[in-house]
Amino acid sequence: GVAVSRKAARCPFSGDDCDGGGNRYASALVMRDHEELARHFSGQSTVQAGVCSLMVGDKPWIVCPRRLLTFHGSDPSMLQARAREDLVRYGGLSRSGEYRIWSEVKLVVPVGGQHGKARSFDYTFDYVLAGHGRRPISEVSSIVGKSERVCIALAEDNQYTLTRRKGSVWVDDFPASPLVIVEVMSSSTSGGNKKKRTQIGMAFEDAILKGSEHTGPGINYRQVWARMASQLIVKSQVAIEWGGKTIWIMQDALADYISSTTALNLSDYAAERSDEVNILTVGYGEKPVPDESSGVLPLAVSRFFSGPISSTAAAVDSRTPGGFVDILKARSVPPVDLLWRALFLKKPCGLLSPSRDGGMHHRTGGDQPPGGVR
Repeated sequence: GVAVSRKAARCPFSGDDCDGGGNRYASALVMRDHEELARHFSGQSTVQAGVCSLMVGDKPWIVCPRRLLTFHGSDPSMLQARAREDLVRYGGLSRSGEYRIWSEVKLVVPVGGQHGKARSFDYTFDYVLAGHGRRPISEVSSIVGKSERVCIALAEDNQYTLTRRKGSVWVDDFPASPLVIVEVMSSSTSGGNKKKRTQIGMAFEDAILKGSEHTGPGINYRQVWARMASQLIVKSQVAIEWGGKTIWIMQDALADYISSTTALNLSDYAAERSDEVNILTVGYGEKPVPDESSGVLPLAVSRFFSGPISSTAAAVDSRTPGGFVDILKARSVPPVDLLWRALFLKKPCGLLSPSRDGGMHHRTGGDQPPGGVR
């Protein structure tokens, strides 16, 4: 149950030791520096700040990607069965098929640029799901860029099946289509305040020792949106070029925030099949009920949204959705008078007078500002 997992500092979704979601290493707590906490986590030398979600107002915001979906661990949690089933459905995978899964796949390669300028493709994919096909070791050697002998050793180390046919070595299960890239987007926490003990590590310690008598950090909404917007289009485009698809998984609360703050209204893209850009949202539902065996609230509801990266029809008819590229646009632009008001209410930091001497002038608080009632 929850208490057992918490006491052992283990993730209830992967069954492995909690890793803070794989992106919170700086918040790990060394037990020799926290004597009271060390008594709770008996035998542990280091414990990650294992925070799955934050309660903001009356809504839990998921801040750990493992809470949404994880393929780590040898025993997949039934708490995430719905998300896995949706991936199979919308990813176009066969229920009778078998697909290998790789995590944190980093690809840094030079790619062609305009006018002879070299460019680099530098992205990391959360998960890659792929089928398999038979390849002769000569082709594998050409693809990998290493000798056949080295490729045979790599295949053995990485648990591929080698067979010999007519004097040639084959890899029977070399990665192949179908290809599904899975990106898991959880919310980001704000930095927190050390004096108020709202930093994630401090809040974690107080929550363990004091229960509800703790204060946690908030959600960094803008960072979440910027982090996703910078990669949503590119990673979707890449999968299309490779003959596959990318599916983004996020909490429905985050999806609602994106719809309310950008020109992308996800409700316009509710779908039953995949397209160029694909988003799967999961949530607790209106009246969540804890799982009987674990005591964990399951993510019981899901919705799927898909559509084109951009739409030429939108340029003709403003009522037509413009495509997922709209996530890069503001939902609406306020009138310029609101900017003038903001500037008027704020003291300038300097004065640029190019007609005088091209210099930048800084005025102190006691200097006479230009204009004014005289």
